[in-house]
Amino acid sequence: MQRAQRKLDHIKYALQLGDGPLSTQLEDIRLIPNCLPELNPADVFLSANVFGKSLSMPFLIDAITGGSAPLTKINAALAHIAAETGCALAVGSQYGTVKRGGAEAVESYAVVRKVNPQGLIFANMSAEATPEEAQKAVEMVEADALEIHLNGAQELMMAEGDKNLRGYYERLQKIKEKVSVPIIIKETGCGIAKEQYARLQEFPAFNCAGAGGTNFPAIEAKRAGLNGVDHLVSWGMPTCWSLLDGAVTLPHNKLLIGSGGLRSSQDMVKAFALGADLCGLAAPILRYVMDNNVKGAVKYLQKIYDELKIYCQLLGAKNIFELRSKPICILGATKNYVESRGYNLTQISAARRTENLL
Repeated sequence: MQRAQRKLDHIKYALQLGDGPLSTQLEDIRLIPNCLPELNPADVFLSANVFGKSLSMPFLIDAITGGSAPLTKINAALAHIAAETGCALAVGSQYGTVKRGGAEAVESYAVVRKVNPQGLIFANMSAEATPEEAQKAVEMVEADALEIHLNGAQELMMAEGDKNLRGYYERLQKIKEKVSVPIIIKETGCGIAKEQYARLQEFPAFNCAGAGGTNFPAIEAKRAGLNGVDHLVSWGMPTCWSLLDGAVTLPHNKLLIGSGGLRSSQDMVKAFALGADLCGLAAPILRYVMDNNVKGAVKYLQKIYDELKIYCQLLGAKNIFELRSKPICILGATKNYVESRGYNLTQISAARRTENLL
């Protein structure tokens, strides 16, 4: 019951606290207009093919809810939105349910596959899991891939969290060897840095989940009634910087999901331009679901999609991948970040997701 209440608390405080306090820093990215794009709307295709399944929209409804009997209806609604829009869907952490079982908790996850039988669905487990536990999570939702979340900051802020962060890398290796689907390395709002992208390159996919959106350390601080920890809830790297680190480090054959505070078509076109293959969002969709407004969520995603097509046409990009070769201008704190990391600013501004940007 305690774990079920924690998941309900996560939803409550995610919506109550909102985004931040850090910015995504995407405001530092300026797209360079193309007054001669030479494209018709029919020339622009924004579908994506991920893990062998086609998505009508290159979006991921990312993990936030977890599972318990009270969440079955919420997870079903999220699956319905994903099915209607052709987006991918990631369930929340299944770790507690796999550990403790319970038919109602299992059903709160399994419902997503029943509602969306043909969809692209990601299971979700902690890096504390054994390979056997990870495979159970996959089978629970008949997942196409498995997100393994690295959430050290959240665990340290959580009153009941695991404070021992040793051994994650070894467990990741064991899970990779045994699990039947591709693994996505996922942060939970603090971002992935270049050094960890490089160390984990044997994995096929990453979800940067940078700072600027839902803040799980802040949520855990609120749950615990902690005050005076502003410096800790500001931990992490902005989504923009985490995407840039991915652009510098990852070769083209790795899947990079941009997430963390993406709220508009402008956020997403910048994330795609920085090298994202999919864009994830969670809290805005959850807010619609909690208001019992599934149609509103579908309209919201359709609006972002339609505006994204306009941005692509204005930039002369036939698809999201061509956005990587369109020139951008990097300003402000992000320019300072790029220079402090020793990256080639001019080359990054001309093209992303190449391998010689140091």
